[in-house]
Amino acid sequence: MAKTEMEVVKGLDLEKYMGRWYEIASIPSRNQPKNGVNTRANYALKEDGTVNVVNETWSDGKRSSIEGVAYKADPSSEEAKFKVKFYLPPFLPIIPVVGNYWVLYIDGDYQYVLVGEPSRKNLWILCRNAHLNEEIYNQLLDKAKEEGYDVSKLHKTSQSDPPPEDEGPKDTKGIWWIKSLLGK
Repeated sequence: MAKTEMEVVKGLDLEKYMGRWYEIASIPSRNQPKNGVNTRANYALKEDGTVNVVNETWSDGKRSSIEGVAYKADPSSEEAKFKVKFYLPPFLPIIPVVGNYWVLYIDGDYQYVLVGEPSRKNLWILCRNAHLNEEIYNQLLDKAKEEGYDVSKLHKTSQSDPPPEDEGPKDTKGIWWIKSLLGK
């Protein structure tokens, strides 16, 4: 039986959290490409305390990215509950889309993290490296199950070894976003 309220990390050190995170697995949001590989997020703390977010993925050999901003849902709370705002479509960013980003678990060295949201429809396992030890992965699956997630919906994200460092050809037309609307 799932808990009514999810347990969220308290006292997250935002400065330690900044940097690059590789997506190991996800129950993706509907706006994420379904065939994305080498998916990663880059976080940078801004002077005003918000976080610049750049999500990247490669789909059909082209790099797609979207930029947004994250901020504490309740600035007075110790809980790691954030809101993330992106503007869609990426080729003509006019529609704000806000989602929840709750840090459900992070290891003491800030090397891997479990991120979810209150509806339990989306889940991400992220790691500082492109690959995660299977034992740790299974521990994160157990934690997700404890929080009420159906981990059978989790999709492992393919990461090349080594991951691409250059940007590569860009999807400048936002084709991935249009495909995501069609459920592809």
